[in-house]
Amino acid sequence: MNKSKLIDCIASASGLTKTDSAKALDAFISAVSDALKAGDDIRLVGFGTFATSTRAATTAINPRTRETVKVPARKVAKFKAGKTLQDVVNSK
Repeated sequence: MNKSKLIDCIASASGLTKTDSAKALDAFISAVSDALKAGDDIRLVGFGTFATSTRAATTAINPRTRETVKVPARKVAKFKAGKTLQDVVNSK
């Protein structure tokens, strides 16, 4: 599902217009991004948790040149699904 289909689903489920649904989705994405950038976790009970973790610096090998490349440490965004979401995904 892409963003426009998600907006359509939100609009049909909530009764909002597609424009309002797009604004709501953009606001949600912005709020999650800002919170993760600030180092906060977002816990949505039953749905899941958005969090950041630090990936350590490492070295890698370029497969074409066999040259060693240093990969710097960085933050990565992670999502862990909650139990209710897992149950919905695994139900038949």
